[in-house]
Amino acid sequence: MTEIPETMTAVVQTGDGYAGTSTGPAIADAALHLECARLPVPQPEQGQVLIRMRMASVNPSDLHFIKGEYGQPRIKGAPAGFEGCGDVVATGNGAESLQGRRVAFVVTVPTSGAWAEYAVTSAQTCVPLRPEISDEDGAAQIVNPMTAMAMVDIARADGDAFVVSAATSQLGKLMCALGRDLGLKPIALVRRTEAVGIVKRAGAAEVLLTTAPDVMDQFASLSRQMKPRVFLDAVSDQLSEQIFAAMPKDARWISYGKLSAEPPKLTQMGQLIFMGKRIEGFWLTRWMQTTPPEGQARVAAEVQARFADGRWTTDVSARLRLDDVVSGLAKALEKTDGKVMIIP
Repeated sequence: MTEIPETMTAVVQTGDGYAGTSTGPAIADAALHLECARLPVPQPEQGQVLIRMRMASVNPSDLHFIKGEYGQPRIKGAPAGFEGCGDVVATGNGAESLQGRRVAFVVTVPTSGAWAEYAVTSAQTCVPLRPEISDEDGAAQIVNPMTAMAMVDIARADGDAFVVSAATSQLGKLMCALGRDLGLKPIALVRRTEAVGIVKRAGAAEVLLTTAPDVMDQFASLSRQMKPRVFLDAVSDQLSEQIFAAMPKDARWISYGKLSAEPPKLTQMGQLIFMGKRIEGFWLTRWMQTTPPEGQARVAAEVQARFADGRWTTDVSARLRLDDVVSGLAKALEKTDGKVMIIP
């Protein structure tokens, strides 16, 4: 029987509710939003599990959330962190089958979070991990990989070419690799010259440098040749609008993130009317709420298979102990070639 302590260390939010700002996921000083605290270990209720954390990932959604700029309100004093992996050490009624299992999960209980020694969440969000899956891959098994699977599935329904912004991100590289494996042609957008080769090797058919003075001429030429009709966009700035405007009729601009604080201005409204173009959003939470369990299970199994055989891997740029998150998170996030991981 696993001994469970009464209290735990957690990185908790100091803000409450929404901030009413839209500054993007950049963090100058985590101490403005977080503090380290001792909290009671949460207890699982019916259908829930208590997880002893092995590792938690830091996603842009986490950063938006702790700043009060995400799609759900903060709770002051509650642990931060949406995603991680760990061992189920206690269960509520109806979740006993997960007892003792190592699982990947996302947190669904508003008063809990993955940046802690223990987290409680719904058993339905837990994915038992195969033995060959590392903790690094397990801690980043849901948010990015399942988003990649869902969005590339959308893209391939509209042709064999699609556009990916922020392609050097973990999610961007996953989508490029998946697109290549499915016989599609990802057109990747990157900011740094040194990233071109990295993203090309990841699976992009074409890579454009967004800082190049003629980037729009390059994209317009590719758009005429390849006719991409889906733009999977994590940046959502004015260049994004220009890319969308240069895409062919019936194109879809799917925003799933806001890495840029720049508000885009729509300059070609007539395209929405006369060319059948659409602007929409993608949120994994909504996808999980509307996708039948068997559909989610299929995607989760495919995700694990890709990590198990090496087709996908999680690039880790930094590891932080819980006690070092407040002081070290901003510095760790300066490295953009991988994910920051938090360990108890």
